[in-house]
Amino acid sequence: MVKDYYKTLGVEKNASKDDIKKAYKKLAKKYHPDLNKDSSATDKFKEINEAASVLADDKKRAQYDQFGSAETSFSPGFDFNKFDFSDFGFGRFDFGSIFDDLFGGGFSFGGQSRRPRRGSDLMYETEITLHEAAKGVKKKVELPRMEVCPDCKGSGAFSESDIKTCDNCNGRGMASTTRRTPFGVISTTSGCRKCAGSGKIVEKECEKCDGKGKIKKHVTIDVSIPEGIENGSTLRLQGEGQAGDIGGPAGNLYVVVRIKPHKVFERVGDDIYIEVPISFTQAVFGSEITVPTLDSKAQLKIPKHTQTDTLFRMKGKGIPNLNGRSKGNQFVKVVVQTPEKLNKKQKDLLKEFAKLSGEDARPDKGFFEKLKDAF
Repeated sequence: MVKDYYKTLGVEKNASKDDIKKAYKKLAKKYHPDLNKDSSATDKFKEINEAASVLADDKKRAQYDQFGSAETSFSPGFDFNKFDFSDFGFGRFDFGSIFDDLFGGGFSFGGQSRRPRRGSDLMYETEITLHEAAKGVKKKVELPRMEVCPDCKGSGAFSESDIKTCDNCNGRGMASTTRRTPFGVISTTSGCRKCAGSGKIVEKECEKCDGKGKIKKHVTIDVSIPEGIENGSTLRLQGEGQAGDIGGPAGNLYVVVRIKPHKVFERVGDDIYIEVPISFTQAVFGSEITVPTLDSKAQLKIPKHTQTDTLFRMKGKGIPNLNGRSKGNQFVKVVVQTPEKLNKKQKDLLKEFAKLSGEDARPDKGFFEKLKDAF
């Protein structure tokens, strides 16, 4: 059966040498045995080499186009060094850039890299009270994480003597192979598969971690939450995340702080607000009342003739600023309470008060009726 070399390379019959070169390099990346471990990749790589060896030669290509075959078929014994690829601009090239494209400069085999790698970060959320936010607090955080195996110190080996220099790459972590192709000799440099790029071979694995170098543990970590912290703030604890691989540094632990809503106080920035009821007589004659604060209690002077919803400021009774340079205030809104249960004497006195004030104290007219009369 006549082979369609143009179809093999995926090019048109009028393709230029440059087109053939580009097609070959693209397919070589896909089917090169060092890059593609599929069982059919080697045969496919041979096919594209065979096609390129014919189409790259003007004489052989012309014969192939005319008769459907070339003088020399591709075979493992074909001497590509006798073939002239000078028109293609290269006779020997390196596949290192291909590996850089595929692996970004690193190598991973079987899902695990044997090069030092930083551990993953962890996230934890904790809840504190408003008082704890104002004063600062220490919290204990309990969480599972991967830690360096205490027996092998992260090496994954049963003992230090079980760690040997890889005889395949001589400890470099990189191995080179050379192949002949229609475009000359291809020198391929890739991560050593025997040692997974580490340059070391573990002959006997650690029994405690099964050669992984890490074990899972539940740990308790003390977290210092500073005074003045705001709701939703995140604290970073460096090195308290997952353990790294092969001596790599540990990740970080990020603690998100949530502040519980308070039953009395409302926080706005570093200031706090509270609503306090006072009686009618306190509002009229003035008074001194006891007000709760984040510390404990404090006295607040209410002047005469205070109106409801008046806002008083208690300086420095708020929350410390996170930078420690200042402290917020406490704002107290007083609400004048209307007496609900009055005896006959109290009612008579209030009516007399209204009469003296020129007010109509009769309960049979509401506000909207009085408003209607006014207009």
